[in-house]
Amino acid sequence: MSIFPTQYSTLSAIALKDFLSEKYNLKNANCRLLIHNVSDTYLLEDLQSKYIFKIYRDQHRKLPEIKAEVELLNILHLRGVKVSYPLEDVNAEQIQSFNAAEGMRYGVLFSYAKGEPVYAMSDQQLELVGKEMALFHEVASSIELSYPRKEYNLDTLLIKPLALIKPAFEHLEDEYEYLVNTSKKVAAGMMNIDAEKFSYGYCHYDFLPKNFHFDGGEGLTFFDFDFVGKGFLINDISSFYVHFFLEVLHGKITQEEADRSFRVFIKAYRSVRVLRDEELDAIPYFGFAFWVFYLGFHFENFEDCSSQIFGPRYIKGVVGFLKKWMEWLNGLQIRSSNDREKISRSAGWLTQCS
Repeated sequence: MSIFPTQYSTLSAIALKDFLSEKYNLKNANCRLLIHNVSDTYLLEDLQSKYIFKIYRDQHRKLPEIKAEVELLNILHLRGVKVSYPLEDVNAEQIQSFNAAEGMRYGVLFSYAKGEPVYAMSDQQLELVGKEMALFHEVASSIELSYPRKEYNLDTLLIKPLALIKPAFEHLEDEYEYLVNTSKKVAAGMMNIDAEKFSYGYCHYDFLPKNFHFDGGEGLTFFDFDFVGKGFLINDISSFYVHFFLEVLHGKITQEEADRSFRVFIKAYRSVRVLRDEELDAIPYFGFAFWVFYLGFHFENFEDCSSQIFGPRYIKGVVGFLKKWMEWLNGLQIRSSNDREKISRSAGWLTQCS
């Protein structure tokens, strides 16, 4: 009897333990599934160390994209950037292949990011993140990978996601109209920036505290580079800024604490590499686009990883966040005096989504 078509299988942790033990010459190893999400993440342990094994979905990441991520992390590791990096097996290979029920899947064994995420960061931790992100950007802005990755631009951040998610807004027409109208203003601001003043390279594009661990005073490791893509590096700083916005929104810190913490981070970043005021002024635009992009991602991957969260309540919540985001950032002191004029302009190229 032939195998019935499968969309998303889960590989056995027991079978993976045996497979990886042989491939990486591990003794007395244990393996268990940690996360069943956009990719599957397993914790692998032996008597000496812990590791993370990640298995990608073909629908989400093709082999050339995985090769690009591995190449980038190898370069970052060799240049001293604190990242979780791919490990070689006994044959010096870093990507494993599995003939799964739905077809070929690929996996990578990563070094373990010691420590834990910290959401209420001390000044010392904020300075460490600032300097290490700057070091990552120094490398990311100076290389060209051998394999392709997504480009983060107006088309991929706003136009395509807005068109993609439109069917999900049935009976939520007011929310969709708000997204389209505000996106026009954001797009106008993004189109008016002076690109020559903006650093460009490979962005992590999910620089929230859940994706880096602190281990003691000087220990920091960045991980989960699944969304790496080419774009303006202010994308990463904007996604990090989202963290402070959410902390204020949920009443965990005051506006004054958020502003001060972000300034500590920015000062540390600037101690390593140039960050222009014009780039900081653009945070409202790129932060808004960050939310819209991930709305599109969750809609597109509904069946495989977001069915439990993506629905009318979630959509209303995200649009509510975006309204607060725009209201909040209208008054921020990091913005330039003419930024308010920029964001009020309109662009005609988004009418296809209205």
